[in-house]
Amino acid sequence: MAKKSNRPSWDEYFLKVAMLVSERATCPRMHVGCVLVKDKQILATGYNGSIPGDGHCEDDGCVIVDNHCVRTNHAEINAITQCARHGIITDGAKAYVTNMPCTTCSKALIATGIKEIVVFSDYHSTLATDFFKKANVPIRKLPMPAGNIQYDIDSYSSAKKINFDEENK
Repeated sequence: MAKKSNRPSWDEYFLKVAMLVSERATCPRMHVGCVLVKDKQILATGYNGSIPGDGHCEDDGCVIVDNHCVRTNHAEINAITQCARHGIITDGAKAYVTNMPCTTCSKALIATGIKEIVVFSDYHSTLATDFFKKANVPIRKLPMPAGNIQYDIDSYSSAKKINFDEENK
């Protein structure tokens, strides 16, 4: 009998990467991760955090305007600007995001040619669904993938754990 694989589907894989990316977020109001993908290749990642040179919400506090923190760029904007800074074309890519994009991020994703949105969590008070529908950008809502990483070093015959006691002698 064949051993069952723990290998995630492509959607699960990219959503799990988005979950990992969200761990870098610096706004305590919500941690979001975004992964832009084209032809099953990661173009860029982004998480919600302050602009370069500004303090982080977790250190200096949030700046709240109309019940939104305006100190942070959202994950989607950070992924898009990473592509812009490195000359990466996003036209035709998919966005894997931990949460439904806000209104502003949905417009940015549409304007940069993102062809599909994949999420596992909703977001309050957003017009994203309406904008994506008008732009013919489908939204796929999937179950949240397992939050653990499957890596059993002991079962891999070519892997050897590092002995840090020996390394530091």
